[in-house]
Amino acid sequence: MKKIIILLVAVFSFSGTMACDICGCGVGSYYVGILPEFSKKIIGTRYRYSALTTHVGLGGATSYLTTQERFHTAEVWGGWTIGKKFRLMAYVPVSFVQKTNQGITHRKEGLGDMGVQGFYRVFDNRRTTEKNKMLIHTLWMGAGIKAPTGKYDSNEKDGNTGTANVFQLGTGSIDFTLNAMYDLRLQDAGINTTASYKINTLNKEDYRYGNKLSSSLQLYYKFRIMDRATLAPNIGLVAETAAKDIFEGYAEDMSGGNFLAGSLGTELAFKNISLGGNFQLPVSQKLAGGFVKAGNRAMLHVAIIF
Repeated sequence: MKKIIILLVAVFSFSGTMACDICGCGVGSYYVGILPEFSKKIIGTRYRYSALTTHVGLGGATSYLTTQERFHTAEVWGGWTIGKKFRLMAYVPVSFVQKTNQGITHRKEGLGDMGVQGFYRVFDNRRTTEKNKMLIHTLWMGAGIKAPTGKYDSNEKDGNTGTANVFQLGTGSIDFTLNAMYDLRLQDAGINTTASYKINTLNKEDYRYGNKLSSSLQLYYKFRIMDRATLAPNIGLVAETAAKDIFEGYAEDMSGGNFLAGSLGTELAFKNISLGGNFQLPVSQKLAGGFVKAGNRAMLHVAIIF
């Protein structure tokens, strides 16, 4: 048990040091909640919402420059377990983004950046404790690649000097991720921890979003409903940190930062159908030197397990 606790702390500590996309294009969260259990194949849809307020003054003051930005993403995603050790997962997002300033709203919609990730199951240990309870802990680790399928508009950046470059459908670059998922469960009570480090490359417009790492820790409990369904409410934290973006060799002041949110969600599994949702409330943040403020986030999903 001591080794398990040490591993859990190590994974979460690593995941909190740098973080995955904070909001929007180069700064939008990849958090997807506790993934449904599946042994072979799964396919589903997912909806994610996030919000940003840019050009925030000292103490949260607003001005004629203050802009409200909203990000809606619907995606098809799936997973395929190959043998007992390997798993492939892929996603294809479509994004709807808008920003409003002084009553004027601009919108964009289209294909986002799609990607694929591969995982290797490092271990899946199951044993009965001295009190006759089942103890299970599993670790998956892997890597992924994201393609520049979403449109990156250089005019958006050039026309908004001094503004966070988040009103985009894609980064315009090929990016990579390193991922880890660890789950520890004693009977029906468990802890789920994830970490994802995103390595961004330079796009054709000489812009590179800062590398980011995202982490989450969720406590959950599985309620068995008449031996036909499982309901698993969960509560936890999501931590993100991002380095500053680089444009033409210089760091962008309106980028990077830290974000911490509390999360509350639930997962329901019935036969071969899984559905769930998650709501995140910011606890602390310092984005773009304090000139950008992230709002609440939400995620909903439904999937079919084969």
